[in-house]
Amino acid sequence: EVYFKNLSKQKQKELMEKNGNNHKLRVCVATCNRADYSKLAPIMFGIKAEPQFFELDVVVLGSHLIDDYGNTYRMIEQDDFDIHTRLHTIVRGEDEAAMVESVGLALVKLPDVLNRLKPDIMIVHGDRFDALALATSAALMNIRILHIEGGEVSGTIDDSIRHAITKLAHYHVCCTRSAEQHLIAMCEDHDRILLAGCPSYDKLLSAKNKDYMSIISMWLGEDVKTRDYIVALQHPVTTDIKHSIKMFELTLDALISFNKRTLVLFPNVDAGSKEMVRVMRKKGIEHHPNFRAVKHVPFDQFIQLVAHAGCMIGNSSCGVREVGAFGTPVINLGTRQTGRETGENVLHVRDADTQDKILHALQLQFGKQYPCSKIYGDGNAVPRILKFLKSIDLKEPLQKKFCFPPVKDNISQDIDHILETQSALAVDLGGTNLRVAIVSMKGEIVKKYTQLNPKTYEDRLALILKMCVEAASEAVNVNCRILGVGISTGGRVNPREGIVLHSTKLIQEWSSVDLRTPISDALHLPVWVDNDGNCAALAERKFGHGKGIENFVTLITGTGIGGGIVHQHELIHGSSFCAAELGHIVVSLDGPECLCGSQGCIEAYASGIALQREAKKLHDDDLLLVEGMSMKEEEIVSAAHLIQAAKLGNTKAESILRTAGTALGLGVVNILHTVNPSLVILSGVLANHYVNAVKDVINRQALSSVKTVDVVVSNLADPALLGAASLVLDYTTRRIY
Repeated sequence: EVYFKNLSKQKQKELMEKNGNNHKLRVCVATCNRADYSKLAPIMFGIKAEPQFFELDVVVLGSHLIDDYGNTYRMIEQDDFDIHTRLHTIVRGEDEAAMVESVGLALVKLPDVLNRLKPDIMIVHGDRFDALALATSAALMNIRILHIEGGEVSGTIDDSIRHAITKLAHYHVCCTRSAEQHLIAMCEDHDRILLAGCPSYDKLLSAKNKDYMSIISMWLGEDVKTRDYIVALQHPVTTDIKHSIKMFELTLDALISFNKRTLVLFPNVDAGSKEMVRVMRKKGIEHHPNFRAVKHVPFDQFIQLVAHAGCMIGNSSCGVREVGAFGTPVINLGTRQTGRETGENVLHVRDADTQDKILHALQLQFGKQYPCSKIYGDGNAVPRILKFLKSIDLKEPLQKKFCFPPVKDNISQDIDHILETQSALAVDLGGTNLRVAIVSMKGEIVKKYTQLNPKTYEDRLALILKMCVEAASEAVNVNCRILGVGISTGGRVNPREGIVLHSTKLIQEWSSVDLRTPISDALHLPVWVDNDGNCAALAERKFGHGKGIENFVTLITGTGIGGGIVHQHELIHGSSFCAAELGHIVVSLDGPECLCGSQGCIEAYASGIALQREAKKLHDDDLLLVEGMSMKEEEIVSAAHLIQAAKLGNTKAESILRTAGTALGLGVVNILHTVNPSLVILSGVLANHYVNAVKDVINRQALSSVKTVDVVVSNLADPALLGAASLVLDYTTRRIY
């Protein structure tokens, strides 16, 4: 121990030599009100006790110098501190404008004081608007700042002011581990953060055993016993003054009804305090036999009063911080201290909107005794702070550095980051359902809406408009900026004009329909329209297996058979917008009839409708169901039943699926021989059932030069919507670099 003490003395000597021959650290402590002085006074006593290391200058401003708030500068004089400067900085009015004007007045007066004092470091406490003026002045005048109680979280504007001071301060003294972590998270240098505890605890933890009965008698009357009175301290909430005044009125009504001797302290100087004082006088608190209303109580005496009270009520930070050291019950009202760490002695009444609620809290808390809490300190904060001050090297650069967390890339210049919230409205017009989705630039379906597709043109268009308007409104809530609308629909489409030329039989009344004009007029957004097969190909090009592939073909295997062809990175539409009608490639001259009126089309063999047709034939002949299958009487026979029967060994079903797969494979071979893609993507609900059959046909029937083509199943969950979104995202975000 002796060794380490001598080593510490040697380090202090070296530091003093480093800072200049026996240079004393000139410390300016600025105090604005009775509350911050209770935290700063222990530090001031410590600095004063070591004159070989420090020179102390005391600046007093704010409500210390106002008679209505007790002229509390006198207690600083009683503590035998020389006040170097008194600054009258409070503009009366007790409203928001007065607070701003007070900050401005302090900023006008402080530069002259700091120029004369020339301190090495200024100590600033807490989260008051006066403290913000002090920190701003010191920072702009290149004076180092030590901030006490940074990193804490509470309610109202205090949080913002506290964190603003943190950003201006060079050194930080915090009271709790959580506050320290908050400061680190705010990118402050860990080496300049001291977890010391609250300086006021150095006095609190040694105060309770002193004579207290005379203090209680002086402030509350000789007939009052310990644990049989209440201390009330409530301040205005500057972000909701009207509500805080109402809450104070309810608190006083509850205290009157509770009928216990109560010491009421006047509120601080914040906006709304004047109205709160009016409420006190309106209710006759200053003349009520059960109440003692005072502007100020010296901190030493206030400690004794709260230590032996039956309860403390209000919204002061003192209630959730200092009073815990004594285990005195506390009722914390409203949101002013929301986020503060508290001991089990604190009962929160967040929504103190009725007298009964506050009265019930008083009944629950009054007279209890809780374990003492040391969340905010262990009584040794001042020695730690003095040691921290001595360690400050004045030759270090004044400009503070922030410790930002590491990032992978400089994403501020990354085009993907810039565009990640840009989105499209995607519309999918299917034979059964009408779907609208918000799709992000990365292909994420942020929000999706589904309705049954109406049978008539008028109803269908009205529903599209209604769903698009709803989705566009919701996009604001999910932080998406809609660039345009993309529509995927069955049938032949003129994408240049946004017109459905004619549709399949699955969508009725859907020929010669101008979709672009009414939707664009209603939403004031650009609109793109294309065939669902083409949209599937676009989805693969942007989000799926086709990304970066120059030539590929997409085949949709669902209710019908469709597809899209991408050649040299561009979608092929054809001279009359009929390219890639892949479902109508003829693979047999005398095959089954297709919905298009022809015979032997791929769609007549391999579509969901074709498989359903064959399943019905088997079912009508009692040849569909095998062991392990069952159907209800009213159940409609579907392609799924055929697939299930084949899996369970139904040879007839197996033969039908084999024929369908062969027909699809022959169609793919024709495509390979025509456009020679490097990739074939099978999409839709039947893709997994056909992929092996298609590969087999290619190996048997295709020319050797195209047999190396890759055949894969799409990994996109919703190619129709993603393709519709691609119409928008590909065109609206194109750039020339």
